[in-house]
Order: sequence, then structure tokens, then C-alpha cells
Amino acid sequence: MENSFKRYLPFIVLLVIAVFSIFIPAVPDFADTSKYNSADIAWVLVSAALVFLMTPGLAFFYGGMVTRKNVLSTMIKSVVAAGVVTVLWIVVGFSLCFGDDIGGFIGSPSTYLFFKGVNSGAPWAAAPTIPKSLFAVFQLMFAIITPGLVVGAIAERIRFTSYILFTCLFSLLVYAPLAHWSWHPEGFLAKLGVWDFAGGTVVHISAGCAALAGAIVLKRRKAHIEGLAIPPANIPYVLIGTGLLWFGWFGFNAGSAVGASSVAVSAFLTTNTAAGAAGLSWMFFDVIRGKKPSVLGFCIGAVVGLVAITPGAGYVAIPQSIFIGFIAAIISNLVAHWKTKTSLDDMLDVFPCHGVGGIVGMILTGIFATDTVYANGPVGLLYGKTEFFFAQLKGLAIVIPFSFIVSFLIFKLVNLIEPLRVTSEEEEVGLDYSQHDERYTSQRLTV
Repeated sequence: MENSFKRYLPFIVLLVIAVFSIFIPAVPDFADTSKYNSADIAWVLVSAALVFLMTPGLAFFYGGMVTRKNVLSTMIKSVVAAGVVTVLWIVVGFSLCFGDDIGGFIGSPSTYLFFKGVNSGAPWAAAPTIPKSLFAVFQLMFAIITPGLVVGAIAERIRFTSYILFTCLFSLLVYAPLAHWSWHPEGFLAKLGVWDFAGGTVVHISAGCAALAGAIVLKRRKAHIEGLAIPPANIPYVLIGTGLLWFGWFGFNAGSAVGASSVAVSAFLTTNTAAGAAGLSWMFFDVIRGKKPSVLGFCIGAVVGLVAITPGAGYVAIPQSIFIGFIAAIISNLVAHWKTKTSLDDMLDVFPCHGVGGIVGMILTGIFATDTVYANGPVGLLYGKTEFFFAQLKGLAIVIPFSFIVSFLIFKLVNLIEPLRVTSEEEEVGLDYSQHDERYTSQRLTV
């Protein structure tokens, strides 16, 4: 009976939400168009679509690196967040992130419950030239991809239903508070003087720390314990995923200017520059260490560069983004290499790449930020200001333990409700079949 109830519960919850949504009154999306800028609306619409593209890009990126029997199960865990987080966001997620402030820690759940009244008042303070609903959907795309980043650390051994529950709790208990702290004008990190242009803390450090917690709680895969070197399932998938992520990241970073402005142009250029420099840095550093230049090396390095430039994309100048990409790739490479000497089974190096990359990016933003790029913005250590640099360090000292501890507790709680880990038999046969009754094949079908 208990197993039967658990099987029905997700459908029942969605049914209740769907029925309740019928009774939410309909209101015009935004009646007064005179206060908005059409160019800004167009750019943020495109940017939101670009950020969404990163989710299937991430699925290809991760799916290509796991073993053949786990490709589909890994890819769907990234993509399914588009469904889970979207429903949560409309119901209560946007309210928790950007609703009326409660003590600088969280937004009131009732402010935009079921998106009611999203455009009934003034536009969002940081985006006055676009409708609040557009700002909300742009932010939704960030919330979707964040739990998907965690998948790379817990792949090949987590139950699908347990991952769905983790995604719900992580979105509400980790992502929403961090988004409010950092991006709401009354958030306590914002008041502390921490600046995060596009999600170095909110997205990448939170996901990296959650990945570390998940790898610890789920423990090692059998193949990891036995030291088996299993080749990636499909390296061209990784290359496709990298291209989609790189392309989508232009919306991620340049779109965070929430307008068609000079800041958006600068963020676009710093994003591309850091990614290119980091891809080369990772690949050439591997060569120095005796390896051959590899497709995987360049792709992973480019993603690290994208991560590292994210917190400062609109605050730092274009030349300095070369150094940010270059040094972030080396540091993440060293951490990833160090991890191989430990028992930690973070399969796809989510913490070394996203966690460490985000940390490096936040610190370097504190060094290189300049108000010549972002007027009235932060000024870093390189330009003689120490306050902002130390504010970034304080922010890291808060965000890192919060993300890790709360995520660790979420994994433990999920394990009490539903076992986190598949059985050894299910792990052996692969999660594609054991969790989804499907199999991945790259062979051409014939009739």
C-alpha cells in the first residue's frame, strides 16, 4: 500500500496544482506599454530562450561523458527540471526569490502566488524597462538549469524519483534563498555589498556545493571503487553540448543586463573571451603535464571559463576576462586532478568546475570590477578599492557552507523518504533500463 501511494503521489500533487490554477483570476499581462522599451523586451525575450537552450546543451554535455548504459538517465535528469522547476516557479518560486522581502532572507510566498498580480504594480526595480513577467521568465531559466548542474556528480547511481524530490527541495530551500539574498534589493548579501552579475553564487557555487554533498551522501559507484576506466559514451555529444552551452551563455550573461545596453555588449564579449581563453588554458596545461590535446579538455575548460566569468561578466573589462578564463581553468584543472587521488566520486567534476570555478570568478570579480564598465557599480582591488573585494569574500564565507550544509541535509531527508541510491543490480544493468525501461544506442535503425 505504501509503495502504491508513493507511486501515485507525484501525479496527485500535480493534479491538485492544476485544478487550483483554474481558480486564479486572469489579468492582463501588461496593459500600459508606454513605460517599457521594445528593444529591451526583444533582447530579454531572446536571452531567456538562449538560457533555456543551455538545459538541453547540459544534457548533451553530461550525457556524452557517462557510460553507454546511463546516457538517457543522465540526460533526462537535466531536462526534466524544465518541467519540475517551471511549475514550482509559477506556484511559489518567483515569490520566494523576488516577492516582498521578509527580513532580507526570503520573499513572501503570497506576493506572486500562482503568478497573481505579477504585472499589476511597477516593473522590477532592477529591470524598469521590461514587464515584470518577462523578468520572471528570464529568471526562471536560471532556476531550471541549476539543479541540472548537480546531475554530473551523482550520475549512474541516484534513483529518478529521488532526484525529482531533491530538485523540488533544492529549488525551494537553497536556490530561492540565495537568489533573494543576492538579487533582491533588500537581500542581506546585496546589502552587504556582494555583487553577482549573473549567478556565480546563486547558480554555480550552490550547484557545485550541492554536487559535493550529493557525491558524499551517495558514496562511490562500483566502477569507481574498482578503478575501472570506462570511456565516455559519445564525445561528439560533449562537443555539441559545449557549443549549445557556449551559445546559450550569451543570453545567460549578456541577458543579465536586462536590456539592450552597452553593459550587455560588454558582458557578451567578456563571456566569449573568457571561454576561449579557458578552453585553450585547460588544453595547453594538459599538454604540459604530458597529455595530448583533447576534445574533452578544451570543452571542459571552455565551460569553466564561462562559469568563472559569470559573476563579473558585466563588471569587468574585456581584456581582463582573458586572465579570468586562463587562471580559472588552471585552478579547476588542478582541483579535478587532486580529486582523482581521493575517494570522492564526483563523476563529472561538478565541484571542481562549477563550485571552484564560481568561487574563483567571485574572487576575481572583487579584483577586476570597474565602474568604467558598469556605471555606479563595484570597483575592485586592482583599482584601489578594498571594500568590494572583502565583501565578496564575506559572501563566499556565507554561501559555501549554506549551500553545502542545506544540500547535504536535503539529500539525507530524501533518503529517509525514498532511497536515494539504486540497488547494486540496477547499477550493474544501468539506469537507462532499470529506471526508465529504455536503452541508448547510436546505431542506425533499419527496417
